Amino acid sequence: MRRIFIYLSATLFACFTFAGASSAGPRLVAKIDLSQQRMKVYTGGRLQYSWPVSTARRGYRTPIGSFSPKVLKRMHYSRKYYNSPMPHSVFFLGGYAIHGTGAIKRLGRPASHGCVRLHPGNARRLYSLIRAYGKGNTRIRIVR
Repeated sequence: MRRIFIYLSATLFACFTFAGASSAGPRLVAKIDLSQQRMKVYTGGRLQYSWPVSTARRGYRTPIGSFSPKVLKRMHYSRKYYNSPMPHSVFFLGGYAIHGTGAIKRLGRPASHGCVRLHPGNARRLYSLIRAYGKGNTRIRIVR
């Protein structure tokens, strides 16, 4: 029931935001700051959420740049890393994704093989927002 509420809330929010938004630029932006290990989510240019993340630990890398979501998967299992679960995955470059993690105690510091890890509830919320706004209206920006 809660999932339905979150999805409907995101959809309604997107509809009302689109009504007043200009057609220039993305309407949903997820900005990941590697130095702060934080994701800020903006809708219509306004900050909506600020969440701790885990990005690449020493010896791995998280790509820097501006990306569009390519593939959304409600549940994905990594073939490369021991079939690890990756709930609410948003793939943005090859095998790199934003996704939920069970390692929530490690959020806020580098811990991944390159993906952007989020608390499962935050990953679900971001996934719902991207579905509501559309991949074409979403940008993922990763900065140092």
